[in-house]
Amino acid sequence: MANKGPSYGLSREVQMKIDQKYDPELENILVQWIVSQCPSSCGHPEEAGKVGFQKWLKDGTVLSHLINSLAPNSVAKIQSSPMAFKQMEQVSQFLKACEKYGIAATDLFQTVDLWEGMEAIVLRSTRIILLFTCWLTSAKSLENRRDFSQDKLKEGQSVIGLQMGTNKGASQSGMTGYGMPRQIL
Repeated sequence: MANKGPSYGLSREVQMKIDQKYDPELENILVQWIVSQCPSSCGHPEEAGKVGFQKWLKDGTVLSHLINSLAPNSVAKIQSSPMAFKQMEQVSQFLKACEKYGIAATDLFQTVDLWEGMEAIVLRSTRIILLFTCWLTSAKSLENRRDFSQDKLKEGQSVIGLQMGTNKGASQSGMTGYGMPRQIL
């Protein structure tokens, strides 16, 4: 975020909409919950707000302690390092542990995005932590089973899917046999 200059025009409007989505009260609740789950060595964010929250989660150690508190030994080695690639590796281990824990990959963020402090990703990381709290209350999401009648199933077999396009207007006129040279007139 240090390499970004001020926004103007449409970019500023978009940034303002993103800023409005961030809820400082939710951040306080999440920080309290994370601190209660993690060892005291994780501490608190140095400053309030999304920038401080992102910096606190950036190296991956807090996130790794969090997933280990929910599912022991999910991340085998938790180490704090000033090197960027080590921090990104720690966040990556956290994300892999989240998938094993049962959180869908579509609900996760990319390692680089959290490390670089993408605004939307900070919001998404709070969503992941909210998912953790939901997982604590209900172990797994319920199956969404649908029962279709036999008539409905047969109706679906007669539909020709056009996901790959259509063959209307296609013909083999003008095609030559194999091995014959192309006729250019």
